[in-house]
Amino acid sequence: MQKAIIGRKVGMTQLFDENGKVVPVTVIEAGPCVVTQKKTVEKEGYAAVQLGFEDVPERKLTKPEVGNLSKNSLPLKKHLKEFRLDDDSALNVGDVIKADVFSEGDRVDVTGISKGKGFAGVIKRFNARRGAMAHGGGPVHRQPGSMGANTTPARILKGKKMPGHLGAEQVTVQNLTVVKVDAERNVIAVRGAVPGPKGGIVFLKNTVKNV
Repeated sequence: MQKAIIGRKVGMTQLFDENGKVVPVTVIEAGPCVVTQKKTVEKEGYAAVQLGFEDVPERKLTKPEVGNLSKNSLPLKKHLKEFRLDDDSALNVGDVIKADVFSEGDRVDVTGISKGKGFAGVIKRFNARRGAMAHGGGPVHRQPGSMGANTTPARILKGKKMPGHLGAEQVTVQNLTVVKVDAERNVIAVRGAVPGPKGGIVFLKNTVKNV
């Protein structure tokens, strides 16, 4: 059965496995999440569950957001996210999902918003090579160089790798292993790094890869 939960990245640390080896892990405050809505094939055209995470005062939500939650007498939540699960028949509006929905050894995909790095050149943004540093190379050592436009097409084609905004986009890291689950503290430790800064919102779901 597929499982999913919303969490907040706390930071990275180290744990020791049963063989005494150091395991780098990311600590995630996962849940508790409330099922705020269920989408059905008959009504919306697809099946999904909407989860809510982190309480928020009413003044910080829009009227449509408040109406969506208050019609079912649910607590107001700051972060809402839909998940399409294989079988969501066991979930009902108002159910609470905690960190123990996952267990040690599970493989998960973690989605988050990567750290924003502002405006970056092609070397940092696309790992481009720099120009020669010897005589005659300056002053364009780190510039992108010739665009290569000729009579045809006489313009720069879309998708050209050029300087621009780097980071602050949705990134998914697949097939990470759940190392430890602490249901009392609502904490999940995942092996390796996950996208985003400390305090960033992340979404955990069963991996789509066949292990």
